[in-house]
Amino acid sequence: MSAPAANPRLEPFRLRGANFNLLVLRLLDPRPEVIVPALGDQFRRAPGFLRFAPLVIGLDDLAVAPHEVDFPTLAAELRRIEIMPIGTVGGTPEMKAAAQGAGLPPLRAAGAQEEVAVPPPQPAPASSEPPPAPPLPPGSMRPTMIVDHAVRAGQRIWAQGADLIINGTVNPGGEVIADGNLHVYGALRGRAIAGGADNMEARVFAMNFDPELVSIAGYYAVREGLTDAPIGKPAQVRLIGENMRFDRLG
Repeated sequence: MSAPAANPRLEPFRLRGANFNLLVLRLLDPRPEVIVPALGDQFRRAPGFLRFAPLVIGLDDLAVAPHEVDFPTLAAELRRIEIMPIGTVGGTPEMKAAAQGAGLPPLRAAGAQEEVAVPPPQPAPASSEPPPAPPLPPGSMRPTMIVDHAVRAGQRIWAQGADLIINGTVNPGGEVIADGNLHVYGALRGRAIAGGADNMEARVFAMNFDPELVSIAGYYAVREGLTDAPIGKPAQVRLIGENMRFDRLG
C-alpha cells in the first residue's frame, strides 16, 4: 500500500514589507554618455564598488524636460557596466512617467507618504479604538550595533538607523555601513560608509585608516584621492560643508 501523498502547502508564497539599504545615484547631468563613463572611472579606482549593486536613480537635481533624459539608454548602459537600476525617486510627475516607461518605477522611502489623493477625513465612530502611536521620526536612532569579528571580503554589514562598531579589521572587499557614526577598532581596508540616511554630522573613526573608499552622507573619496589623509594611522573623517576632512586621532 502506497504512502499517502504529503499535504501541499496552502500558500505558494508570502509578501512582507522590508527596508533595504540602497544607494541613490543623483543625476546632475541628463546625458548617459556623460554619466556612465564617469561611473566606469570610479570602478577603475575602486574595484568592486557598485558591482551588481541595486541602485535608485534620483531625479530631484535635474532641471530639464522629461524628453531630454534618455532613460532606456541610461538603464541599459548601467546594466552593461554591471549596475542594477531598480527605480527612481523624486522628480516631476512627467519625469517619473518617462522613467517608468523605461522600466524604472517610482519608489518612496520607508515611512514617506504615498503620492495618492487623500480622501476627506470621516468622523470616527464613538466606539473606535484610540489611534496608534506615530512612528519614530526619521532622525531617531536605534541602539549601537556592535560586531565582534573581522569583516571579510564580499561581506556587507549595515547598521540601520544606528551607529556601528566593528571590533576587528574590515578587509579589502568588505563593506561596512552605518546610518550614524562608524567606528572601526582595527584596520579599515575595505569600504566604509557613514551617515547612510543623509546624516551629514556622521563621522568615521578607524584605528588604522587605509580604506578602499570612504563616504559620509553620499560624499565619498576613493583610495587614490586620500592624499591628505593619515594613511595607516588612527584617524577620523567628517564633513565640513561639502568637503571631506581627515584628522589624525590622538
